[in-house]
Amino acid sequence: MGAATISDGMEVASQAPVNGTSDVLSSSLSVDTSLPLPAMKPRVIELCKDIFEKWSNLDDSCFAVDTVAGGITNLLLKVTVKEEDGNEVSITVRLYGPNTDYVVNRERELLSIRYLSAAGFGAKLLALFENGMVQSFINARTLTPPDMRDPKLAAMIARELRKFHEVEIPGSKDSQLWIDLSKFFEKASKLKFDDNEKQEKYQTISFEEVQNEINELKALTDCLDAPVVFSHNDLLSGNLMLNEEEGKLYIIDFEYGSYNYRGFDIGNHFNEYAGYDCDYTLYPSKDEQYHFFRHYLCPNAPEEVPDCDLEALYVEANAFMLASHLCWALWALIQAKMSPIDFDYLSYFFLRYNEYKKQKEDVFSSAKSYLSKSQS
Repeated sequence: MGAATISDGMEVASQAPVNGTSDVLSSSLSVDTSLPLPAMKPRVIELCKDIFEKWSNLDDSCFAVDTVAGGITNLLLKVTVKEEDGNEVSITVRLYGPNTDYVVNRERELLSIRYLSAAGFGAKLLALFENGMVQSFINARTLTPPDMRDPKLAAMIARELRKFHEVEIPGSKDSQLWIDLSKFFEKASKLKFDDNEKQEKYQTISFEEVQNEINELKALTDCLDAPVVFSHNDLLSGNLMLNEEEGKLYIIDFEYGSYNYRGFDIGNHFNEYAGYDCDYTLYPSKDEQYHFFRHYLCPNAPEEVPDCDLEALYVEANAFMLASHLCWALWALIQAKMSPIDFDYLSYFFLRYNEYKKQKEDVFSSAKSYLSKSQS
């Protein structure tokens, strides 16, 4: 059935289940993410009334809408509803960033959410709408970059990531890393900017050099025989939440999730120690990494992990740490063209690519030495 437009710019919803999943509602309404929060609130309330029939007749004053987090991809809103019986219920409304479908496989994301939610990860998916989703609200605080290096929390993250990697998602179990990286490269290398300054900066990039780096890194990592697991691929502090009263850690936001090399997920997480200021001097030391590895490899007896296993994972994680830099560098170029968000994505490309080049020699040397020793 076609959707009709109503006065506030939203569309009339369909209450049909999504993809045959009976417990997930759907709506064809959308919310304009470019609006300031006060203007966005009535649209979000209308969306909630449309999706949840029991709220449809509530007065707008029964709804409170607050920002939970706003990254450079999504906007998270907490909606608290005072129901007719006086109870308060909270949900999370996640609004996709504009044009993020260029870099996010939404079909893959929705499939993974269902299986990961069933395994106890993240929030439960309640509904889908035109440019986002509604999920259950997690009563926890979002971690900060310094939190991740706290030994107790690092151990918790390692243990939770181990369990995450054990979840099986239907479909191909082949790593998507080089496939996705190839797609990013193809899109990133064919851009044209209307802004002359951006175009001049973009033209200083040697895509032949970038392609050679990708090929060289793939050849190295292929020798490591790294396990392929279902990976989060974006394990920054903003995607980790902690309920301190219960001592429970939550991994959230699976939009970049895919089957990938275990080392990529860990190396990418270590890169996020740099925080939002991208201070890569904060990258974890070998001792800090070993602490993480012990709790990842053997959660019940971390001190019993053999040195050889620690060394192997150290080489693996740091080799794929380089792949993380290349991946997000190319991602940034696409965002520089497609995203309306006020963020200097072009400079972010150079930041990540330059860090890749800075770390490359030491990582390659360490990996080649390890491979030579293990093959002798």
